Amino acid sequence: MPDENLQASHESKRLLVMDVDSTLIDEEVIDLLGEAAGSGACIADITRRAMLGDIDFKAALSERVALLKGMPVGTLDSVFDRLHFTRGALEMIDTAHERGWTVGVVSGGFSELVEGLVRRAHIDHSLANHLGIADGVLTGLTVGPVVTKDTKLEALRRWAAEDGVPMAQTVAIGDGANDIPMIRAAGVGIAFCAKPVVQQAAHYAIQQRDLMQVIDIIDGHAQS
Repeated sequence: MPDENLQASHESKRLLVMDVDSTLIDEEVIDLLGEAAGSGACIADITRRAMLGDIDFKAALSERVALLKGMPVGTLDSVFDRLHFTRGALEMIDTAHERGWTVGVVSGGFSELVEGLVRRAHIDHSLANHLGIADGVLTGLTVGPVVTKDTKLEALRRWAAEDGVPMAQTVAIGDGANDIPMIRAAGVGIAFCAKPVVQQAAHYAIQQRDLMQVIDIIDGHAQS
């Protein structure tokens, strides 16, 4: 017979993976960078259409990053200082760790800012885009593979395998169209203050900006 303690331990493992902009944090980083570059309104409109799924995310990212060309790299630090963790985010992460779960973030934003958030929140896994930087300014390009809806899904699956977590025990949280594949694939998919198309794809939806509600949903789901 299988060891019941080992089976219980395996079933109690979870992996929480969430988007960053407008989920882990209140802000959309690219929009703040756009404001600093003097292209705020244009970039914000592209962001809005990308999040609704009206335009391809990869093309939208390229278009927005191009508008940042020539921005001094020091501006990234100024923007980072304007970021705020969503209410309940740190408490949710702490609760997950207390229970022996792991936490990851997948972002269509930029590692130059995401990694600071990862360190502050003690997040276990992260994936984000990299900005091109040369001679102390942004080049207007990204470097390396672009994080898309497909790579977000791949990260969820890869981290689950690395952590020994069955997909049925994974949780995915996001607000935009590029979060839909991972939300659908997770054992518990949560739309967080999300666009209607995301809410339709998710198992659960949170309407208030309080990430501790994620823990309530997980606990309720486990009991159902």
